[in-house]
Amino acid sequence: MDIEFGLDTFGDITRGPDGTLLTAAQTIRNVVAQAELADQVGVDFFGVGEHHRREFAVSAPEMVLAAIASRTERIRLGTAVTVLSSDDPVRVFERFSTLDALSSGRAEVVLGRGSFTESFPLFGYDLRDYEALFEEKLALFVELLKEEPVTWSGTMRAPLANADVFPKTANGLRTWVGVGGSPESVVRVARHGLGLMLAIIGGPAARFKPFVDLYHRSVATFGTTSHPISVHSPGHIAETDAEAWDAAYSGFEAMNNTIGRERGWPTYTRGRFQNDIGPDGALYVGSPERVAQKIADTIRTLGLGRFDLKYATGTLSHEAMMRSIELYGTEVIPRVRAILDAGD
Repeated sequence: MDIEFGLDTFGDITRGPDGTLLTAAQTIRNVVAQAELADQVGVDFFGVGEHHRREFAVSAPEMVLAAIASRTERIRLGTAVTVLSSDDPVRVFERFSTLDALSSGRAEVVLGRGSFTESFPLFGYDLRDYEALFEEKLALFVELLKEEPVTWSGTMRAPLANADVFPKTANGLRTWVGVGGSPESVVRVARHGLGLMLAIIGGPAARFKPFVDLYHRSVATFGTTSHPISVHSPGHIAETDAEAWDAAYSGFEAMNNTIGRERGWPTYTRGRFQNDIGPDGALYVGSPERVAQKIADTIRTLGLGRFDLKYATGTLSHEAMMRSIELYGTEVIPRVRAILDAGD
């Protein structure tokens, strides 16, 4: 089966060997090193997220991706995600077509509304326009993907009259939309003929099967282009299950409790973590054997064309993430391919 395997990071601020938090600058440099290793061990895609808060180092992912492009050879590069609602579609396209040139055609973009909303007040947008901003800006971005002069008007930005945007890409810009599980969002992706990336961060993958079916039905109804389905889910890999669980738990605990205090979530516990790494949970944490089998099950259940492991969560150390990346490329990906080919 022709399946792609990716890695995603939000550039989480991590702890160094002495237990103190690293600077954002060092974290960004570490992300570049992580991407270099991913390229070397055969990972197909590397995604960098956009955030505007202290727990994450990356607020301008295209800059980080440009640095990665200059130090890698084959891996495809994109975002996880670009918050299109609080950005300008023309500038987003220009930045990614520039990345495409720098990487010799390896750029792609994952667009989203943003589950974190700090960028809206930061860039002068009203959260009451959350839905309208994304709908309108996505429609304009789809026009820009044609790479022809655009005449367009809307209510959220100035109109365009026969506007041409540069630079052009070598072979088009592969574009996905990140979706958390809203049926309306799935239909919108299909209507625009874009790729669907499901962010599965809770519960079993099987509960997203209706959204996959809805996407395919909607594509057929609209007569748009069908694309492979992708999934983005968190995880961590080590030599043994116990080692992976012990290393990953503190990072998941720190991140869940930090965000949870803002959103009213219950305190994250080891018991919940153990449930999340089980068959009905969304975390892919464990030995290469365990993680490979769980990824293969998800791919078969949802009929995926790509699986992206969000390998960085909370304060998990750079060294642990580097080992996780190495195991993902050298052991997990080959095992998943073997399982799928065998039809087990």
